[in-house]
This record gives sequence, structure tokens and C-alpha cells, in this order.
Amino acid sequence: MADADYDVLILGAGSGGYACALRAAQLGLTVGLVEKAKVGGTCLHVGCIPTKALLHAAEVADSARESEQFGVRATLDGIDMTGVNSYKDGVVSRLFKGLTGLVKSRGITVVEGEGRLTGPKQVTVGDTTITGRHVVLASGSHARSLPGLEVDGERVLTSDHALRLDRVPRSVVVLGGGVIGCEFASVWRSFGAEVTIVEALPRLVAAEDEASSKALERAFRKRGIAFRTGTRFSSVEHTDDGVRVTVETEAGEQSTIEAELMLVAVGRGPVTEGLGYDEQGVAMERGFVLTDERCRTSAEGVYAVGDIVPGLQLAHRGFQQGIFVAEDIAGLDPRPVDETAIPRVTYSSPEVASVGLDERTAAERFGADGIETVTYDLGGNGKSQILKTQGFVKLVRRTDGPVVGIHLVGERVGELVGEAQLIYGWEGYPEDVAPLVHAHPTQNEALGEAHLALAGKPLHAHS
Repeated sequence: MADADYDVLILGAGSGGYACALRAAQLGLTVGLVEKAKVGGTCLHVGCIPTKALLHAAEVADSARESEQFGVRATLDGIDMTGVNSYKDGVVSRLFKGLTGLVKSRGITVVEGEGRLTGPKQVTVGDTTITGRHVVLASGSHARSLPGLEVDGERVLTSDHALRLDRVPRSVVVLGGGVIGCEFASVWRSFGAEVTIVEALPRLVAAEDEASSKALERAFRKRGIAFRTGTRFSSVEHTDDGVRVTVETEAGEQSTIEAELMLVAVGRGPVTEGLGYDEQGVAMERGFVLTDERCRTSAEGVYAVGDIVPGLQLAHRGFQQGIFVAEDIAGLDPRPVDETAIPRVTYSSPEVASVGLDERTAAERFGADGIETVTYDLGGNGKSQILKTQGFVKLVRRTDGPVVGIHLVGERVGELVGEAQLIYGWEGYPEDVAPLVHAHPTQNEALGEAHLALAGKPLHAHS
């Protein structure tokens, strides 16, 4: 293509980049979207969508294996990974086709190739130079490893490799007990693998409320998922039939774990190296792009969104930041994205979901005497009993004030976090939520019951 100039030039077509492109085009701006791979980025192709497809297949496997508890006679003959991958890839393919059609229909120009920031408002792709009145950096993230830990894609894998596995491993060591590690551990256990999670921090999903971590750990023990917290990775070596992983406790005690595979799930790093950001005056820190609350970098007219900006590396954060930047460029003066209001979900079995502050952070911010909490057990919720799931809804409020944190554990509770976000975002008081009518029997009732209890008038809960 010939050199071109746009109102908005976006480097990266993942969640943040394409959301910015779609909204900017909707607002009448001309948009150039540079992408070296496929529109949709990590989330659509090697992240959110394919992993959740695997998790649904895992749920189906568990339903078949445990069907007799519902009076249904079924058998699980095994896992056909060719069929599972076909289902997963079909979901991705349909969404990709829809997204590319949507981008085309908005008149957005997609420039295929690896782009590099080569001027204040200039991106070079191959021999082509493209300029924009505003540039948005949205180059995304990659699966990280640890210093000295070599990922070979055969026995030592990242999540990218794990999504392409053509078999169910008999045993796996999962290095990292965060969201990605716990989700893959959950999938493989449902598929029949022996799984051991190794986590350096004191608990699984350590970014969540401590009560949520404990509940997930109890559930994983019951499912036969082993885990070692407070344990650091030391080394890995190949054996005749897999890997031998050496780990070390905080007390310095070493031990080994043998398995067929090891998954490295220690987080994701920003894709910024060699893209010319720092050379063009964009302030960086440990590879991340620094921005203000309006997603503006230190370079005039240059914004950054998504995983390259310090904070939660979540697709929906990228979506919202992309929309915000498009509206900001268009002069609509949108409200900045509240990072604490971004919902978080771990789609393991059981699921863990939250929005707002955990109890410890709330106590640090408002004082131990300045908060109140209540936990409503899903044992009192009819739909949860029908689903045979255990868990809770935990609320954190400021004393005589609004709810500042909502934490959920149980099957399918990720579907409840939308209402939880509204309550947090609107600074709702328990007394505001208590009169709302929740359909019966639904798991949404558990949110209502928790707010009734915190408002001092519990119904299906002990006072």
C-alpha cells in the first residue's frame, strides 16, 4: 500500500487495539490498524477464547463422569483431543470471521506486517511509512518464562503450546498458581491428568481475597489437584519419559517432582522490545509503557492501552481503554477507566470472581474498624444446590457506607460479576441492593441474600 495518514493510527489489533479502532471509526475518524499476525490478538487466538473453550469441554467431561449423582447413567469413554481442538478452533474461527467482517464494514484499513514506531507520530511497516494525528500503542503481551528456564515447546510449555497439545498428558507440573496456571490445572485434571501446581507466593490466586484463595485450595484438594505454595522453582531436566522439576521451599528444602510435561505459567510480559517506543521518547519501565490516567504516554499525541500498560492484563480492560482513547481523541471527554472497578474472573472449577477491594486492602485503606464484611454461603442458595456447587459471596463495605469489594467462589459465579460491578461502580449501599428482586431460583439470589445480610435483615441466612 502507499504511504498514508490517519486520524488514529493503532499499532496492534488485539483487544485494546481493535476496540479503539472500531469506536474511532464509529465516531467518524479515519483509522489505520497495524497487525503482524491476526486481528483479535492474544485473547481471541491464544488466550481467553480458546482456554475457555477447553474449560467448557472439561466441564462436559466432569458432567459425564459424575452424572450418576443426578440420576443420569452416562459414561466417560475418554478425551478425544482432536475433537476438543476442532471444537475450540471452530469457536475461534467463527469469532475471527465475525471480527474481520466488522472491522472491514467500519472502513478501517488493516495494514499487515510488523510495525515499528519510527517518528513522533509515525509507524513503519516494511518499506511503508504511515502517519497519524494520534498514535495508539497496543502491541500486547507474550507468555513469560523465568531467567535460565528454557521453554522447548515439547516438554516445557507455555500456554501457547498447551493450547495446541494433541493429547492429554498423564501428568503435568504447572509452574505458577495464578489465573492461567489454575485454569490449565483445572482443565487437565478434568481430562484425567495428574497435576501439581508450584507457586512461589503463599497461596493460589494470590491477587484475590484470602478467603477466595482458601476456598479454591480446598476445592482443588478435593479434586485431587496437588499444589505447593511458598515454593520456588529451581531447575528442570529432561528424563526418559518427561521432566524432573526441582523446587525449593522458603526454608531452603529441595525436592523433585517428575511429570510428563511442565507448563510455565508465570505471567505475561509486554511486547515492546525493538518497537522503537523508547527511542521516540515514550517513558518505559521494565518493558511496560507508562501512561497517565487518560492513557497518554510521555510522547505528545501517543497513547497506550492494554497489556503493555502496567496493571491488570485482561482483555476487557483493553477493550475499555481502547474505547476510552477513541472517545478522548474525538473530544468526548470520557471518564477514565477505574482500575479497581474492573471485574476479575478465574474460570477454573470452581470459578473465582471479584471486583473492588479485598478485605486486607480495604482495612489498610479505611482502617480495620472502618469496614464491615459478610459472607453468604452458597449452601443456602437453591440453584447452587441444584448445580451441586460450593462457595460463597463475600461483601466488604465501608462502615455505614458503600460496598467496596465483592468476592465470589463457585461454579458459574463469573456470570454474577456483572451485577457485582454495577453495585461497586454505583457505590451502592447494602440497603440500596437489598430491595432489588432477584429471580428464584438463580445464583444471582446469592448476591441479593448477601446484601440483605449486610443490611441487617438476612433471609436465607443465619443472623
